[in-house]
This record gives sequence, C-alpha cells and structure tokens, in this order.
Amino acid sequence: MTNVLVAINTIVFLAETATGSSLGGVSSTANAGTIYLKGLLFGPYITQSHEYYRLLTSGFLHDGILHILFNMWFLWIMGRLLEPAIGKLNFVVVYFVALLAGSFGALLFEPLAGTVGASGACFGILGALMVVAYYRGISIWQSGLGITLVINIVFSLSVPGISIGGHIGGFVGGAACGWLIVQLGERRRMPAAAIAGCVGVAVISVALALAVAGGHGLTPNGVTIF
Repeated sequence: MTNVLVAINTIVFLAETATGSSLGGVSSTANAGTIYLKGLLFGPYITQSHEYYRLLTSGFLHDGILHILFNMWFLWIMGRLLEPAIGKLNFVVVYFVALLAGSFGALLFEPLAGTVGASGACFGILGALMVVAYYRGISIWQSGLGITLVINIVFSLSVPGISIGGHIGGFVGGAACGWLIVQLGERRRMPAAAIAGCVGVAVISVALALAVAGGHGLTPNGVTIF
C-alpha cells in the first residue's frame, strides 16, 4: 500500500501540472491549475461553499516538484517500516486518519491560507511508527526515529511557508492510531475496536476542522505546504 499511495500522489501531481500548475510551485492562485484550485484546503471554501471534500483532496496535492519528491521519499521510507509492522489495513487507516488530522491542524493555525501536501499523513506515519516501536521495545533514538522527528521539526520551524499545524495535527493523529492499534488490536486482540477507535479520531478531526474553518476570505491569503 505504500507503493500504491506514492503512485496515487504522483498521478495527481502529474494531473495538477497538466491542468496548469507550475512545476516550480504555486506562488499565488494566479499560477495554479484547475485541479490545484479545486482541491486545496481553504477554510472559507469549506464553510461557505460546503466543499468538505477539500479536507481529503488537499492531502494529495503538492506545491511543485521538490515538495512532492520530499514527501514521497519520506512516505516510502517510513511506510516500508510501518506497513509490514501493523499490516496493510491498519497502515491505510493510519494514513487517512493522519491526513484528516493534519487538515484540522492546518486550518486551526491558518484557516485563510491555501494549503496542500501529504506531509500531514507522512508525519502521522512517523507518529504511529514511533508509538509501535516504543511498545515493541525498540529504542526511539537508536532506531533513528527520534532524530528524524527532531530534524523535521527544525525544518518545519525554519522554512517559511510550511504548515506547522498540518505537521503537528498529522503526527498527533497518527500517534493516536498507533496507540489504539497496539493497545486494542495487539494487546487485547480487538482489531475491530482498534479500527473503530481510529475512525473515531478521524470523525473528531473532521468535526474540529469544520469548527475552525470559518472566515470570509474570497481567495486564499497565500499558500502553505505540509
């Protein structure tokens, strides 16, 4: 499923480019393509136009070739560690829950910025992986997961235009799913309950995203990536 998700993101990026988005990135909505504009995360479009699908579609869009290359490299590395550890179904659930939690975080911090990117989901994969590793007795620091998180936090805080909220939200959502999968799915042998708990995290993320997605901007106030 890691390869499938990388392929889906890549296909969507190619479609973005084919419909007008710049390979170098979108500096404003003026040089954004149709798919990019129709799918990005933007609070007023959600609340005023009821375009709730943007909570999901924004996580499959990217702002230029470097953005998608970094995210897909990160997803490929982290995904190939987590997916065999928890199984395909759990992995896909973590990915999508973290994506929605990342959308909530992005809207909480910057509801009037147009936001795109898969790194909310990618941070969720990292969060779940750290939780699973911890409970299986794998050292967070010796495994390199701790330093990976630190490097990404520093990068997120240092580079302008990155959605800090999207990264935090995705990480927390993924970590919560990792905890549910370990505690309910593995230790108590209640996999259905673990999935249900993850779905609950997704529902809460969507509800909170809708609660903070207000605003009256007609167009995005800049572009952020996550």
